[in-house]
Amino acid sequence: MAIRVKIALLALLALVSCSEEDSDTQKRQLVELEAENKRLTERLDSASSLLGELKRFGGVIIRQQVVTQPATFAETGETLQAIKDRKRLRCGGNADLPGFGYLDPDNGEFVGFDIDMCRAIGAAALGSEGADLVEIVPLTSKLRFAALQSGEIDVLTRNTTWTMSRDSELRANFAGVLYYDGQGLLVRKNDEILKLSDLNGRSVCVQSGSTSESNIRDYFETTGLAVEIRAFDDRIAALTQYEDGACDAYTGDKSSLVAQRTLLDKPPEHTILLDEISREPLGPVVRHMDDNWRDIVFWTGQCLLNAEALGVSQDRVAQMKDTTNLQIRRLLGFEGQLGSKLGLADDFCYQIIAQVGNYKDIYDRHLGFDSKFNLVRGLNALHSAGGIHYPMPFK
Repeated sequence: MAIRVKIALLALLALVSCSEEDSDTQKRQLVELEAENKRLTERLDSASSLLGELKRFGGVIIRQQVVTQPATFAETGETLQAIKDRKRLRCGGNADLPGFGYLDPDNGEFVGFDIDMCRAIGAAALGSEGADLVEIVPLTSKLRFAALQSGEIDVLTRNTTWTMSRDSELRANFAGVLYYDGQGLLVRKNDEILKLSDLNGRSVCVQSGSTSESNIRDYFETTGLAVEIRAFDDRIAALTQYEDGACDAYTGDKSSLVAQRTLLDKPPEHTILLDEISREPLGPVVRHMDDNWRDIVFWTGQCLLNAEALGVSQDRVAQMKDTTNLQIRRLLGFEGQLGSKLGLADDFCYQIIAQVGNYKDIYDRHLGFDSKFNLVRGLNALHSAGGIHYPMPFK
């Protein structure tokens, strides 16, 4: 495209030299054509850059089983308004990770810790009943950032690790950390693999395109252990290959290993090693260039944590409308008009808690004592309870 414009420029220059009478007109045409050439060249460079990024993702499909168009970077800056106009939040998530994001076989609905984070953002952005105005777009690990960049989704909450390269290269902004995790390995008890060094000369299954893949390769390369890494396109394929005996271990975030072990035919025959090979801070992700939307997603998470710290749970929030506690009144929007500073209703946090719950409500429901996983909070407890979640002040 740019080459054809340059040829036209040369032809126009030749015409300029042949006609003195039309010189002024031709000069104007030349200026216009130069501007057009610059515009087209910039578009070509942008397209080339996009193609390179898509190649690194290993594909051009944006939405699993639904969208087959190449990604084009969406204009940003008006995400909240776009959500309000369509009356729906589009959230990228998982469909096959019990506890975090999966289709409930009993009712065909998406449920899980990450899904409730989507619902909380929906309640903040869309107010009353907003938690139910959420469309979950199931995404693979490889396609999640392309879906975000293209505008196919408004926010990504698919157990995504915050790393420097993702933050800087992928036009992505992380909006806080909602779950602190670490990568581990799932092994068969009968194989007598008790520590990472016992994997020398063995093989590990992993999902390709994930931080788990890069972490496990880096770890064994650094330690010098001879371990074969076998990567598969999606989590279920990797887990199935492990269960079928194609690999001696399966790796991923420890929380996801606890959940995925329940999918095996005989879960008690498998165990998770105590060793961790990485730090995995997981949180929601939005596009660059929309600070207001990033703030909304961030303060949605802080609403959940502050509510837990102040004892404002889903089953108690309606009773607190008459409270005289200033911190709670600010949190629920009865004082300070904090929501309007984000372009939201002042009671956005009240709506979140009433429709979805606080952080403890969500954790216990899907991962903790009220779930089949019974995962202790650990690092994901509040700082006052020995964890590292430190709620930011609502004021």
